[in-house]
Amino acid sequence: MKLSKIAAIVAIATSSLTGCLEQTPTNNHSIALVPEYENKLDIYKTVKLSSDISHLTSDQKQMLSLLIEASDIIDDLYWQQAFGDNKDSFLAKITDEQVKQFTQINYGPWDRLNGDKAFISGVDAKPLGAQFYPADMTKEEFEQSNIADKTGLYSVIKRDDNGKLTSIAYSELYSDELNRIAVILEKASTFAQDKEFAQYLKMRAQALRTDDYQASDFAWMDMKNNPIDVVIGPIETYEDQLYGYRAAFESYVLVKDMAWSEKLAKYAAYLPELQKGLPVNKTYKKETPGSDADLNAYDVVYVSGHANSGGKTIAINLPNDEQVQLEKGTRRLQLKNAMRAKYDAIMQPIAQTLIVPEQRKNVTFNAFFANTMFHEVAHGLGIKNTINNKGTVRQALKEHASALEEGKADILGLYMISQLLEKKAITEGELADYYTTFLAGIFRSVRFGASSAHGKANMVRFNYFAEHGAFTRNEQGLYAVNMEKMTEAINSLSALILTIQGDGDYQGVQKLVNESGNIGEQLAQDLAKLSAGNVPVDIVFEQGKKVLGL
Repeated sequence: MKLSKIAAIVAIATSSLTGCLEQTPTNNHSIALVPEYENKLDIYKTVKLSSDISHLTSDQKQMLSLLIEASDIIDDLYWQQAFGDNKDSFLAKITDEQVKQFTQINYGPWDRLNGDKAFISGVDAKPLGAQFYPADMTKEEFEQSNIADKTGLYSVIKRDDNGKLTSIAYSELYSDELNRIAVILEKASTFAQDKEFAQYLKMRAQALRTDDYQASDFAWMDMKNNPIDVVIGPIETYEDQLYGYRAAFESYVLVKDMAWSEKLAKYAAYLPELQKGLPVNKTYKKETPGSDADLNAYDVVYVSGHANSGGKTIAINLPNDEQVQLEKGTRRLQLKNAMRAKYDAIMQPIAQTLIVPEQRKNVTFNAFFANTMFHEVAHGLGIKNTINNKGTVRQALKEHASALEEGKADILGLYMISQLLEKKAITEGELADYYTTFLAGIFRSVRFGASSAHGKANMVRFNYFAEHGAFTRNEQGLYAVNMEKMTEAINSLSALILTIQGDGDYQGVQKLVNESGNIGEQLAQDLAKLSAGNVPVDIVFEQGKKVLGL
């Protein structure tokens, strides 16, 4: 792919129609690639998703095997949500193996790192609401309807026999698959040596059957010593680009890195103090973040569903339930092996291509790890509920909520690092390392395109920083951080984002994205250098029981 193709203005979800997938061709001809994608599919580097599990007991290895089996069913559910229920027949018509692999990476015929552009002939634009809403539904129709569970996380909107909108709970619509997963989780619990983890698996199984996940989220927060973990269920709402209401299925199977986790444990205790110091009016920081949050490092050994689509995640901040966050905080899981793979394959080449020579030494793995970690920690800062009775921030900002939240976490993560360096709580590196690595990280994430919440957030932030002189660009197209102006821009953008969130200002976030959420021609040309230098856009995993030796 030519990265200039990514240089599209962020699409705002104002279209009256969600769009629809055309019927799979019924003739005997194989599905064809869109001509402009010829020889442009090689943007992912394959990475073996392995981990040293020699220290695990036979029971723990058996548990890992079962969790992988459950994750495979989750993968099938996500295909239904993202594409539809005709995955196998569609893939069967693709005879070119590289095209088929690209389709599988994207969970459909739309390029997730290029604004969901169709790369296969014969399909319409990707529906903004994926398969969560009827293809012919208008926003006006939905907003004027009186549907039960209208903004619910765990239901699909369909039409009844009379053509009226209605909702169907996941536990009903996907009952067969969810019951199979639940049975596997219950079996896995019998192999768990950690009693709290065993209890969580049983509660999560029940949640899948009932669509009531809060109790299992609380149980997940209470686990501290389990060497194996799993994040499984309908979790993130990024797939619903129409409203950002409905959660998509995904799974991460994880092995804890005990040594690294011990190093990280101290930082969560600073959250209440840092909340008070946020650079915004006190009205927008009146909530007290939970101090029971924890930081841990893991090797991810299997991912499926939304977690495996397009660009790969290198850190997790969960649960998303606002009540759980306020009472317990969140858990921040740093995926160390995935992070190292991205740093080596992508971050280092970006620094060599786009950062001035004298600042390249400031791009470090420790800073990359810390920026990613504090991004996740910073989700716990700020405000979860609007200050003017518009409900939660997520509900008030609709389809823009995820992108703005990601932008907030990036900015407040840098704020946290600067504060903790001053307090000498962080002793590794200097502020220039974190700022310069962050700038290189923007180039990495901007390449995720307009369809990604992280990509949108980075587009807004890059342009805001440019306008405020946080970095400069020389005649050779190389970038340098201006330390003083970077700090000023971080503070002012933090205040802007937190105010928009607290006010539930839908028009305000729309204005911000319209004005700053695009890649200019100059940046597009600079990003094209990365493509010309064969710098991968992201990684794809070779994973499974065989890779782990199970």
